Amino acid sequence: MSGVRAVGKLAVGAAVFAAGPQIVARTVTTGDRHPADSSAFTPADAALVLGARVWEDGRPSLFLRQRVEAAAQLYAAGHVSRLVLTGAGRNREGLDETASMHRTARDLGIPEEALLRDPYGHDTRASARNARDAGVTSAIVCTQEFHLPRAMWLCRSVGLEVQGAYPPVLWTRHHTARGYVRELPASWKAALEIVRDAALEDVPR
Repeated sequence: MSGVRAVGKLAVGAAVFAAGPQIVARTVTTGDRHPADSSAFTPADAALVLGARVWEDGRPSLFLRQRVEAAAQLYAAGHVSRLVLTGAGRNREGLDETASMHRTARDLGIPEEALLRDPYGHDTRASARNARDAGVTSAIVCTQEFHLPRAMWLCRSVGLEVQGAYPPVLWTRHHTARGYVRELPASWKAALEIVRDAALEDVPR
């Protein structure tokens, strides 16, 4: 019986270790993540809309459309005055995520002058850096709930002041469950990137 208990403790320990960075990301962003229709947001420079899959005909995937819709809600509520649409200008399928996001935003009534496209946001950290370098100091990150803690963590690591907005959670879709599972290794990658970059900043030049 003691052997069973020992195996159980090891399994629990391994699970906690695997989820460690995700737990940290969720802890440090607690209180700053809200549904997109919440009134809890404070004004920010921009909504930072993160890229996702695009279909071959240029339509955004459901997750991508949700992200743009969340940003449009923030704009309509007066929480932000512009949208930064960041993603791959040429993804693995050769498609432009930002072009799809731009069309969607315009269809939702966002004026052209309120839109900024960043086709070099090949990952979340690049998107955060590009927004910062474009003069954004505060942002409301728009993405699915499972992705939001890591995205906000990475944004803060490059100096952005961020809040997070997420669209309705689609619990009935298997892509949502896969998203939560994928965040475990992705959060480890983010943690290593943050530690690496902090170490590089401390190296005398």
